[in-house]
Amino acid sequence: MLSRLTRPQTLAVCALPVVALFATAVFAPLPFSVAQPGMTANVLGENRGTPVITVSGAPVRETTGQLRMTTIVATGPDTRVSLGDVLDNWFATDRAVMPRDAVYPSGDDEQEIEQYNKEQMKESQDTATAAALGYLDLDPADIDVTLTLADVGGPSAGLLFSLGIVDKLDDSDLTGGRTIAGTGTISGDGEVGAVGGVPLKTQAARRDGATVFLVPKDECADAQAELPEGLRLIPVTTLKGAVDALHALDTGKGDVPRC
Repeated sequence: MLSRLTRPQTLAVCALPVVALFATAVFAPLPFSVAQPGMTANVLGENRGTPVITVSGAPVRETTGQLRMTTIVATGPDTRVSLGDVLDNWFATDRAVMPRDAVYPSGDDEQEIEQYNKEQMKESQDTATAAALGYLDLDPADIDVTLTLADVGGPSAGLLFSLGIVDKLDDSDLTGGRTIAGTGTISGDGEVGAVGGVPLKTQAARRDGATVFLVPKDECADAQAELPEGLRLIPVTTLKGAVDALHALDTGKGDVPRC
C-alpha cells in the first residue's frame, strides 16, 4: 500500500526538475537576433531632406525612376532572445532568426558595433564611388562624389550606390522609370559580393514599390525562398553586369539574367 502511494509522489517530485529545466531553456538568453524588413532609400533622391548622392566637377543627368537600397533591422546585441522568442519567430515569413554573430561582430558592445558599422558604410561609399568612376572611365581627381545616408550602417548598399552614381553621370537611363531595389557589396573593381538577410530585403523592397530586385548571384536561392509576388529577381556578379541587365530590361534588347 505504501509503495503504491509513494510511486506517483516520487514521479511528481522527479518531474519538478524537468519542468524547471524546460522553463530555464525557454526563457534563458540564446545567441540569436530576430530580424525583420527595414527601411529602404532611393539613392537617386533624398533621404531626410538631404540628397543621397551629390556630384560636382561633371554634368549630372536628370534621372527617372528609383534605385532603392534595402536594409534589415534586428534586435540589439544586448537584447535577450529566448527559446520562446526563437519558436515564435522561426516560421514567420516577415521575420528571421539569425545567429547574433552574423548580425553583430562578436564580443563588441553597442557603441563599438555602431562605430564599426559606420566605418563599414564609409568604406563601402568610397569603394562604390571608385567602382562607378572606374566603370565610366572618369578621373576621380576631377570629380567629387559625396554620399549621405543617415542612420544606416554596413557595406551592403555598395552596389546600389555605384548604380546611382552611374545613373547620374552616364548618358543612358538605368531605371526606365521603374522602382528598382537591390543589395550587394561592391569592390573597387566592380565585383558584387553576398550579404545577409536577402529574403527580408526583398519584402522591404516590394513594400516600398519595387518591381525589380538586384541580388548577388550566389544568393538567388535565398531570395527565392520568400519572394514577394510581383517582384522580379535579377542576379548580378559585377557592376557592369548589373548595368547591362538594366539596359536590357529597359530597351528589351539583350538577355536579362534570371535566378
